[in-house]
Amino acid sequence: MPEKINADKSGSNAAGLKTFNHEHSTDIELRQVKYLNNLIEQDHRRVRQRTRPMLGFKTFMSAAKTIAGIEMMVMIKKGQLDIQGSTPKGQLYALAG
Repeated sequence: MPEKINADKSGSNAAGLKTFNHEHSTDIELRQVKYLNNLIEQDHRRVRQRTRPMLGFKTFMSAAKTIAGIEMMVMIKKGQLDIQGSTPKGQLYALAG
């Protein structure tokens, strides 16, 4: 059970958590961040930049694999994934090999 939940400033999140806390006798704290959705969309920007020119995917499986690869490269570039290679190129080769 979480102690705190981060959400954007929509009123439905606050009302839902208040109801949940009352019904289940919990004390989960809601931390509202005004631009939380903007942060998530900003992180997703690179995926959208890569997929927009592709004009769609033929199957769900090809879309899932392509997007997973794009997200993996973004993680390597941001330094969120640390594997054997010291450079992003070396890390990608370590994953592929």
